[in-house]
Amino acid sequence: MANHISLRICLFNLFLVGTALLPISQSSPSHYSFQPKAKAKPLTTQSDFKVRGANLGGWLLIEGWIHPTIFDGIPNEDFLDGTTLQFKSVTTKKYLCANSGGGDFVVASCADNCGWEKFRLWRINENTFQIRVPKDQFLGIDGTQVVAVVVNPTDDENFEIIRGSKDPNRVRIKASNGFYLQAKSENEVMADGPKDSDWGDNDPTVFELTIVSQIQGDFQLQNGWGPKAAQVMQNHYDTFIVEDDLKFLSENGINAVRIPVGWWTIYDPNPPFPFVSGTLQALDNAFAWAKKYGLKVILDLHSAPGSQNGVAHSSTRDGSLEWGKTNETIQHTLEVIDFYAARYGKHESLYGFELLNEPLYPYVPLKTVEEYYRLAYNVVRRYNPTVYVIFSVRLSFTRDDVPPFLELSSLANKLENTVLDIHWYSLYYETFTNLTAKEHIEYIKVERNKQMTELLANNGQALLYIGEWSCGWDVQKATKEEVQEFAKAQIEVYDRASFGWSFWTLKNVQNNWSIKWLIENGYINLLNL
Repeated sequence: MANHISLRICLFNLFLVGTALLPISQSSPSHYSFQPKAKAKPLTTQSDFKVRGANLGGWLLIEGWIHPTIFDGIPNEDFLDGTTLQFKSVTTKKYLCANSGGGDFVVASCADNCGWEKFRLWRINENTFQIRVPKDQFLGIDGTQVVAVVVNPTDDENFEIIRGSKDPNRVRIKASNGFYLQAKSENEVMADGPKDSDWGDNDPTVFELTIVSQIQGDFQLQNGWGPKAAQVMQNHYDTFIVEDDLKFLSENGINAVRIPVGWWTIYDPNPPFPFVSGTLQALDNAFAWAKKYGLKVILDLHSAPGSQNGVAHSSTRDGSLEWGKTNETIQHTLEVIDFYAARYGKHESLYGFELLNEPLYPYVPLKTVEEYYRLAYNVVRRYNPTVYVIFSVRLSFTRDDVPPFLELSSLANKLENTVLDIHWYSLYYETFTNLTAKEHIEYIKVERNKQMTELLANNGQALLYIGEWSCGWDVQKATKEEVQEFAKAQIEVYDRASFGWSFWTLKNVQNNWSIKWLIENGYINLLNL
């Protein structure tokens, strides 16, 4: 497989000779070997088909909230990659922080929420970590002075975090020189503390620990399990989604599956750290099952190199968003697209190819997204001239109105057989705070319906896809009838989308997010809609 990948990448690089990307901030469409056709033409052979799909979330790409028990048993599970911590000195009564957020020495003088007192973990093993500061440097020592200046950490930047036996929220931090960090004063933090401690309030080597936030994605899971990751993940790939699940979907009114995949799958069976093998064979199985049961497949690049949104489902290590900041991440992603398009581009079940899921607004500029989509579209077209190519709009936690949804329509309408993917949830925005069940349902019937009408009127020839939605809401103790009405209202509105919709997700421990549970328990009946 590795040799096949190398050959494909070599050929792919030849394809890009003379059209290498400039730095994103300087590049423009004229630098690419891309010539759009004058007018987009929808596929007449598939124009009568509309997707009623289910996302296979939490399978080949992990989101802990979907299947949380897979994390159970990881040693020191509280301290996975990307866990954000605060350390409050018991003697200064202030927080450890990197002076100015990084690039300088470390002090113990920050008040809560000063902005510099949060640290992110890179897990080396269950007890040893590299500790990242807000401006992305890592804690280290200069002599015995604790500093945060190194960007590319080595073993010298390794620290042990030792929790108290009587109070696990009290910790001591051991540096690579064998000594413990101690806050000698608010402005002096040194790595020269003694081994012994009574863990009392007068010990400057003791800090009160606060876990601020955690991430539960593939990086955290696979690095957390360490040597056991291969066994754990193979069992997950073999059992979480099985052939009978796709059979069930085909018998209950679902005609397509959207399959989220990660960038590292192309290197299977030897993916890079910390990932293990198994996803490529599972994906091959999914295509075979889809063919057997007459389901269309939408292949969705959910995780790009460097992470396009800094959240768990893009497999970020520590919440950082690096995708699109360098040409290397773009080129790497194009190589990923090339592999998937070469392997599955002519498969009879492939219906849509989604180039990237939810790049984050405003951190990924629109220009970067457009330029990447142009190139990636061209890569797909080398293998399949007619498959639908899907552009995910940028994810925003502040904008939920129509104009942002249309920001890619100009690009999409210059290309053939393109689709805009919009994700509509009844959560995450102030609009949905404290709504009753009746108000949620009314919002779908009125406001979402209006938005759908406006989108369809202004989207041009590009098709519209509600690629993710669910019955998740913040209504407490909703009745079965209310959930049924909520689901029905959404289906009736999202059925209007010219490409169709896909529910998030097939399976979930939270029932309102599991279309399988909702169908099995009589909340959704697509055969009667």
